[in-house]
Amino acid sequence: MPKQKSHSGAKKRFKVNKSGTVKYAKPNRGHFLAKKAKSRKRKLRKGGYLSGEQASNVRKMINA
Repeated sequence: MPKQKSHSGAKKRFKVNKSGTVKYAKPNRGHFLAKKAKSRKRKLRKGGYLSGEQASNVRKMINA
Protein backbone atom coordinates (compact mmCIF):
# COMPACT_ATOMS: atom_id res chain seq x y z
CA MET A 1 0.00 0.00 0.00
CA PRO A 2 1.32 3.50 -0.83
CA LYS A 3 2.34 6.05 1.78
CA GLN A 4 -0.33 8.29 3.26
CA LYS A 5 -0.18 11.90 2.07
CA SER A 6 0.04 14.78 4.54
CA HIS A 7 -2.82 17.29 4.67
CA SER A 8 -1.42 20.36 2.88
CA GLY A 9 -3.69 22.84 4.70
CA ALA A 10 -2.77 21.43 8.10
CA LYS A 11 0.95 21.53 7.27
CA LYS A 12 0.70 25.27 6.63
CA ARG A 13 -1.33 26.07 9.76
CA PHE A 14 0.10 23.88 12.52
CA LYS A 15 3.54 23.11 13.97
CA VAL A 16 4.27 20.09 16.16
CA ASN A 17 6.87 20.75 18.87
CA LYS A 18 9.42 18.21 20.06
CA SER A 19 7.23 17.40 23.06
CA GLY A 20 4.31 16.65 20.73
CA THR A 21 2.23 19.73 21.53
CA VAL A 22 0.56 21.36 18.53
CA LYS A 23 1.02 25.10 18.07
CA TYR A 24 -1.08 27.35 15.83
CA ALA A 25 -1.40 31.04 15.01
CA LYS A 26 -4.61 32.63 16.28
CA PRO A 27 -7.08 33.84 13.63
CA ASN A 28 -8.55 37.37 13.16
CA ARG A 29 -5.18 39.12 12.67
CA GLY A 30 -5.50 39.56 8.91
CA HIS A 31 -7.53 42.67 8.19
CA PHE A 32 -10.16 45.04 9.66
CA LEU A 33 -7.74 45.74 12.49
CA ALA A 34 -8.89 49.33 13.07
CA LYS A 35 -12.12 48.23 14.74
CA LYS A 36 -10.43 45.70 17.04
CA ALA A 37 -9.21 46.75 20.49
CA LYS A 38 -5.48 47.11 21.15
CA SER A 39 -5.64 44.51 23.90
CA ARG A 40 -7.38 42.04 21.61
CA LYS A 41 -4.80 42.50 18.84
CA ARG A 42 -1.98 42.07 21.36
CA LYS A 43 -3.50 38.80 22.62
CA LEU A 44 -3.88 37.54 19.05
CA ARG A 45 -0.12 37.93 18.47
CA LYS A 46 0.68 34.98 20.72
CA GLY A 47 0.20 31.51 19.37
CA GLY A 48 -2.20 29.00 20.85
CA TYR A 49 -1.80 25.32 21.70
CA LEU A 50 -4.17 22.48 20.89
CA SER A 51 -4.80 19.72 23.39
CA GLY A 52 -6.56 16.39 23.56
CA GLU A 53 -8.50 15.06 20.60
CA GLN A 54 -7.88 18.13 18.42
CA ALA A 55 -4.10 17.81 18.81
CA SER A 56 -4.14 14.10 17.99
CA ASN A 57 -6.26 14.73 14.88
CA VAL A 58 -3.82 17.36 13.63
CA ARG A 59 -0.84 15.06 14.29
CA LYS A 60 -2.52 12.38 12.18
CA MET A 61 -3.18 14.88 9.38
CA ILE A 62 0.44 16.00 9.16
CA ASN A 63 1.83 12.51 9.84
CA ALA A 64 3.97 13.59 12.80
